[in-house]
Amino acid sequence: MTFHVLTIFPEFFRGPLECGVVGKAIQSGFLKAVLHDLRNWTFDRHRSVDDRPFGGGEGMVLKPEPVFLAAETIFRRRDPSRQRIVLLSATGKLFDQRLARQFGEFEEVLLICGRYEGVDERVSQCLADEEISIGNYVLSGGELAAAVVVDAVARLIPGVLGNEDSSINESFTADSLDWPHYTRPAVFRGESVPELLLGGDHAAIARWRREAALLKTRRSRPDLAPENREK
Repeated sequence: MTFHVLTIFPEFFRGPLECGVVGKAIQSGFLKAVLHDLRNWTFDRHRSVDDRPFGGGEGMVLKPEPVFLAAETIFRRRDPSRQRIVLLSATGKLFDQRLARQFGEFEEVLLICGRYEGVDERVSQCLADEEISIGNYVLSGGELAAAVVVDAVARLIPGVLGNEDSSINESFTADSLDWPHYTRPAVFRGESVPELLLGGDHAAIARWRREAALLKTRRSRPDLAPENREK
């Protein structure tokens, strides 16, 4: 699949797109990432992408014209079944594993990185298919959020991870967080690995992992616990 990223800071992505799982996915041809500088769709000498908000108030607002022109250039013949336009904004719905899987079903996804005080609301209402946030906090811009989305989706693409089960047996995939993990040494600073994990009873280990995952979920994220999801 292909990610298009519309941003005023394309240089930001040199690190995130070159390292780790995402970098390997791009090098192996499983993923393509195309960076687009929003200022290329401006026509004044200052290459302005923002302006003051109507009604007054602090900050500047990202203008609709360059965003619409960029999207219409990138997706010249829009096919909603193959392509998705996503606005990254603090006011969007929360991005989660379910959305990551949905985005992975499209051939092309355009990520619009918000900036300044916000983005002209007409981008959300008339252009974007989704408006998403990666958490209940405010970032300086959507670039960090875009990198998070690319990473979350990339690891779900078949062939990207060395072990396909890695994207199945992990947090948020089922109805709980991931179970606790341990590795050598078996005893570290007086703390021992659970004895059961050192044996070869795979059925018992599976039961322990399930119970430990639910316990960790109830402790760290009670809102995700099965009994609370049903309410």
